[in-house]
Amino acid sequence: MSQIDYSAILKTGAYYNGVWHTTAKTYPIINPANGQTVAEVAYCGAAEAKSAVDSAENALSSWQAMTAKMRSNLLKKWFDLIIKNQSALAALLVTEQGKPLSEGMGEVLYAASFVEWFAEEAKRIYGDVIPSHKGDARIMVLKQPVGVIAAITPWNFPLAMLTRKIAPALAAGCTAVIKPSEETPLSAHALVHLAQEAGIPEGVLNVVSGNAPEIGQVFTSDKRVRKISFTGSTKTGKYLYSQCAETMKKMSLELGGNAAFIVFDDADIDAAIAGAMASKFRNTGQTCVCVNRFFIHDSVYEKFVTGLATEVNKLIVGDAFTPNVTQGPLINEMALAKVKRHVEDALNKGARALTGAKQPNLGGTYFEPTVLADAHIDMEMSQEETFGPIAACYRFTDEDDVIKQANATDFGLSSYFYTRDVGRAWRVAEALECGMIAVNEGMLSTEIAPFGGIKDSGLGREGSKYGIEEYLNIKYVLMGGI
Repeated sequence: MSQIDYSAILKTGAYYNGVWHTTAKTYPIINPANGQTVAEVAYCGAAEAKSAVDSAENALSSWQAMTAKMRSNLLKKWFDLIIKNQSALAALLVTEQGKPLSEGMGEVLYAASFVEWFAEEAKRIYGDVIPSHKGDARIMVLKQPVGVIAAITPWNFPLAMLTRKIAPALAAGCTAVIKPSEETPLSAHALVHLAQEAGIPEGVLNVVSGNAPEIGQVFTSDKRVRKISFTGSTKTGKYLYSQCAETMKKMSLELGGNAAFIVFDDADIDAAIAGAMASKFRNTGQTCVCVNRFFIHDSVYEKFVTGLATEVNKLIVGDAFTPNVTQGPLINEMALAKVKRHVEDALNKGARALTGAKQPNLGGTYFEPTVLADAHIDMEMSQEETFGPIAACYRFTDEDDVIKQANATDFGLSSYFYTRDVGRAWRVAEALECGMIAVNEGMLSTEIAPFGGIKDSGLGREGSKYGIEEYLNIKYVLMGGI
């Protein structure tokens, strides 16, 4: 169990109008490592969601009226408090989500990086003056905040996915209502508490969780909510997209993935194995950009899969607060059942388990990191995101063919490949159908680059200079009679 005290940032109510509210009904937050209840959290529905939107709408005009530098300074204070509370935030995150403490500490820094980045970008929202088509007229382009936004965040990175949405929104002059995952709301609550402590005015940030359908219905139907940013499943994202049509909201959707990891015959195999470990097994394989399909050239196949299995065997499964643990539990029983189903299906269809493929003697939702050789396209995991610590390895011999296999999915979030041929690097990067490509690297997430996908993996971008554009409207002004 954690020896780090996070009681000062533990908030269990709903937050709007600058006040933490209790509700008649609560719901438990369960530690996936041991099944114990961490806290009871306010269970919100339509009424609380509407009150939160009211709060955001009431705060909008004064927040917009602030200078960019004033908003920037408040975000910087928020950033400083996140860094100051790194250990407490990490311990709280780990307790409700299950990832190893070292990863939790890293996520806090990653989350803080978005606040720092967009604090700086707040002062760089530039418009344009366009050469006019008439001598007595001038054309200007203004960029203005979209208004009240709703952010719906997932359980796998409950700190970073929140700041990646909220920091640009606030920097742009928007106010926000947050609905964190019901699995991990305490991290979001803690961030909102620190924002309050930093001096961000009441109503600018609001948070409700509980009855997801009711809260979502308020977000999608209320005309005052001008944008929704959602990270989660493709099915839910498509539903939200359809529900927002009536009120013509701006949307950002970061949805599912089915990432390919290609190792060509000229690759640095040791580097490829290191990249595979970083990409596949972070957060116990529960990331939208983690590899779902490893395509390995036939000439280096056995060397790669054997080396990967050797490294995977070094991973230590256990409670996140136990020293040297590198793999925590899966988030819940449903996630465990899916991993089991995919592994069983693959083994029944001819895959070889080089390591893992079973639960350790720890009970709960733990599953051993697994390497499966001889995977093929008829297996369930070829078309469905596993979201667990399973590395399924496929063979290939031809560049054009492996590109076709990698692209043979409805998803298009991220892909990775290893080669030392510069020409091939350009060809493959341009041919792969996804929003993000990592060449000779296993990690691509950073606050300074645009994160997002194409096809069924969503639309819009988060992070980088492009991320703040998602929270701005463009206004064309023609000034005549000059």
